Amino acid sequence: MSYIPTVEQAEELLKRYNKEPFHIQHAETVSKVMGEFAKEYDSANVDFWRAVGMLHDIDFELYPEQHCVKANEILREHDIDEEMIHAIVSHGYGICSDVEPTRYMEKVLFATDELTGLIGAAALMRPTGISDMEPKSVLKKFKDKKFAAGCSREVIRRGADMLGMELSELIAKTIDAMRA
Repeated sequence: MSYIPTVEQAEELLKRYNKEPFHIQHAETVSKVMGEFAKEYDSANVDFWRAVGMLHDIDFELYPEQHCVKANEILREHDIDEEMIHAIVSHGYGICSDVEPTRYMEKVLFATDELTGLIGAAALMRPTGISDMEPKSVLKKFKDKKFAAGCSREVIRRGADMLGMELSELIAKTIDAMRA
């Protein structure tokens, strides 16, 4: 019998497979961003969106070469809901997964996962952090391929396209979500 974990249960499960503070913080950030987007687009399912964000990289620390493949296995072992597994595995579409994000929530995860890293890195470079960050300063960093080189610009751009948003709008919404 599959189940949908609460955000707290998702965090507990994440921490069984992830010990690095960076990976845990990333999961918490993506979870909170997903929750903020859910408030606007699917307010009845905020906790579902947050739990998906929390678990999206459950396998990355232990199995970086099999990311999303191992997530599928791990989540099935824990009887996680199929809809949740699909959402989690789809965030690696075209990179390490052939599961396409079809639901709006899945597209938000696909788009914001890499973007939170880029925004987070940009915030670290600023004396005021994210508090007064403008989308144009992130766009400037976005164009600098050497800055936060591990954050795929192509994935962020594809995510914005999937959502039918301009890149600047996606960046603005994600900054607002990270601030919250």
